[in-house]
Amino acid sequence: MTRPDAPAPADLGDGWPVAAPAEAGLDPGILDGLVPQFTAWRAANLHAVLIARHGRLAYERYFTGPDQRWGQDLGAVSYDSGMAHDLRSISKSVTSLLAGIGRQRGWLPGLDTPVLSLLPECADLAGPDNSDLDRGAITIRHLLTMSAGLAWNEDLPYSDPRNSERLMSIAPDRARYVLEQPLLRPPGRVYGYNGGLTLLLGDLLAAGGGAALDDLAQEVLFDPLGIARPDWVRYPDGVPICASGLRLRPRDGLKIGQMVLQGGRWQDRQVVPADWIVESLTPQINGQELYFYGYQWWLGRSLVRKREIGWAAAMGWGGQRLYLVPGLDLVVLVHAGLYDNPPLQPVVGGVVLRRYALEAAVAADAAGT
Repeated sequence: MTRPDAPAPADLGDGWPVAAPAEAGLDPGILDGLVPQFTAWRAANLHAVLIARHGRLAYERYFTGPDQRWGQDLGAVSYDSGMAHDLRSISKSVTSLLAGIGRQRGWLPGLDTPVLSLLPECADLAGPDNSDLDRGAITIRHLLTMSAGLAWNEDLPYSDPRNSERLMSIAPDRARYVLEQPLLRPPGRVYGYNGGLTLLLGDLLAAGGGAALDDLAQEVLFDPLGIARPDWVRYPDGVPICASGLRLRPRDGLKIGQMVLQGGRWQDRQVVPADWIVESLTPQINGQELYFYGYQWWLGRSLVRKREIGWAAAMGWGGQRLYLVPGLDLVVLVHAGLYDNPPLQPVVGGVVLRRYALEAAVAADAAGT
């Protein structure tokens, strides 16, 4: 049975309407268990959980634990609403949103445009390796769906000198490094996780928009959402790392999720084209494990009380998760510091989503609250 006395998050005047969990359609009795569980479960190293339902921020909890800023040790951090956190590869999903805005504004041509036709400095890489493999066939769509077919390995620890992302970051020409990798499969056939493809997408947006990617992002995405200029980790030449370098305050990260859930709208403004949101959250290719993959958004499902519930998610290394649950009008943000514990990363996010957020919403709906 729901309790009416669970408090609402603080109203900080940041654009978020706030409500007590019961008022927003979340069972507070279920949510009551989250803090005790994760306080006792120290290995989970949970940093923040925020939940919005029906457009209102209804649950916000912060924790203390060791953290990093893109690999730089920060020690133990006591998080609160004003502190930025690494998004890691949630940055990829944000870059995809910028691509949707860029397509509307003419910064990007059609998605089936060959990438090498837009990068004259790499034009010499065009041409078939053999009758089936041609780098010239890689398109913008293949960047978005991570299906370019290029050899790439980010499964190795970043400290391993063979890690593809690390090698790209120190290459004299990062875009060329990505595109000159061996082509293993015809473009468009098979998903293969590759942060270099997001880098290419960011480079194309910056070239088409005539400004640095972070400046474009501030103008067309962050300012409309009321997000102050964020911390963005950069390469040595000053270019923002669009695949994994974005850091945001948790409430701002949740805003991005709420905007996407609302079809690209925030308050009374269409920020990202609605048709782009639909395409991005539509399965485009089979991704890793049991996930489908859209335009740099993951698509999955959970079973709650014998009910199958579909969701979309942006996911980042260390346990960063931004879940959108259209069927329940729900957005969930999870931050953690599990950078050195890959097996636990999906477990922590999954527990927050299924055991607490989804259960609280389904239970409240069943109770008619």
